[in-house]
Amino acid sequence: MRRIAAIVLAAGLGTRMKSSLVKTMHPLRGKPLIRYSIDAAKELEPARLILVVGHQAERIMDTIGSEAAYAVQHEQKGTAHAVMQAVPFLEGFDGDVVVLYADMPLLTSSLIRRLVETRSAGAYAATVLTSVFSNPSGYGRVMRDPAGEFLEIVEDRDCGLAERQVDEVNTGVYCFDSRALVEALERVRPDNAQGEYYLTDVLGIIKSAGRRVGTVVAEDETLVAGINDRKQLAWAERVLRDRQLDKLMLSGVTIIDPSSTFIDDGIEVGRDTVIKPMTFLERGTVVGKGCTIGPSTRIADSVIGDGSTVEFSVIEESCVGDDVRVGPFNHIRSGTRLCPGVKVGNFAEIKNSTIGAGSKVPHHSYVGDADVGEGVNMGAGCVTVNYDGKRKHRTVIGDRAFVGCNVNIIAPRKIGDRAYLAAGSTVNADVPPGALSIARARQENKEGWVKRKMEEEQGR
Repeated sequence: MRRIAAIVLAAGLGTRMKSSLVKTMHPLRGKPLIRYSIDAAKELEPARLILVVGHQAERIMDTIGSEAAYAVQHEQKGTAHAVMQAVPFLEGFDGDVVVLYADMPLLTSSLIRRLVETRSAGAYAATVLTSVFSNPSGYGRVMRDPAGEFLEIVEDRDCGLAERQVDEVNTGVYCFDSRALVEALERVRPDNAQGEYYLTDVLGIIKSAGRRVGTVVAEDETLVAGINDRKQLAWAERVLRDRQLDKLMLSGVTIIDPSSTFIDDGIEVGRDTVIKPMTFLERGTVVGKGCTIGPSTRIADSVIGDGSTVEFSVIEESCVGDDVRVGPFNHIRSGTRLCPGVKVGNFAEIKNSTIGAGSKVPHHSYVGDADVGEGVNMGAGCVTVNYDGKRKHRTVIGDRAFVGCNVNIIAPRKIGDRAYLAAGSTVNADVPPGALSIARARQENKEGWVKRKMEEEQGR
């Protein structure tokens, strides 16, 4: 195969999004819309990848970085004008030039490759990706001669009665011989009511020069759909989500209700794991084998070990070991590591902490900036008091220590192995290994106090 250059058109604002954010930067399944076209182009291993930007160019450049070269279209004067801005980046290049749009997230690299291979095999100067739409209104119609060869593209506003009966449309995705493209662009003129330079005119110029234009028909119109408003964005979200869920289910993952399960692209889930309804698995998450996740659970940028259970909880930027149970109703925050066999009960929050193997944080506790050893039991209502108003401090709890209910540990503190902290204690000094720490006021019972209080109140 000849060398490939890919041009991705991303200069428009996308006014139908009704947003101050440029259309191609709107998030879709955990990444910006533009990312899908760039990733599809990169799978072709292009020698040159050129991104034509205009509105909010700096925002796009900051997001994509050095993955592409950037051509700036300061004024949007049509699709051919956008490609013209990329021509300087094609200097010295001889090969195939693929032109894509940045708002087509469902387009696959395999379909683009077919476009390239067809151009080469048929010795065409250009190939056009077309599709048969159930409702072609608004799209340019692909006209063919009696032999089925490509003739021209007639824009929707220029269609007569006969042309409007045609349901094959132009998707706006092309593959050109690089020399034919550059030569034709030099001849494009804005001879239309909008005063714009249209890329479809390039095809007519190529044909008038006696060269052939071929087509590739996308059998599924879904693959070539463009995104223009938020309703279409939500539709694309559903299509991509269904693709991902189908892939996971076919790999051995049970998804109880796909319609209420939201898993970003690229998420890895091991076989025999069960995903329950209203589960969100987001960016960078890996879930092991034989897990039960959900219901009503969100996991982002985290690793979940084999055989673990997470229900009605949120886990962010954390690592959960094998055979761990989390939930219901927990918040596991960034920097947390739950070692194998840990149990985190209901209404607990853990942040930037390591909980050793087999330890338990049963319920209504806050563990922040702490290193908890193995086999530790923390009773209900325990708090590591890690913030002094200016800085965070760490707490270290040794192996097999016992922390009673309603214990406050004022960091920085070190609790030794097998130490016992009595219920209701506020611990503000280190505790040696094997010691019992009692840090609470001595109980005092005042006999008859209630009766005397009632008599005083009645006498007022």
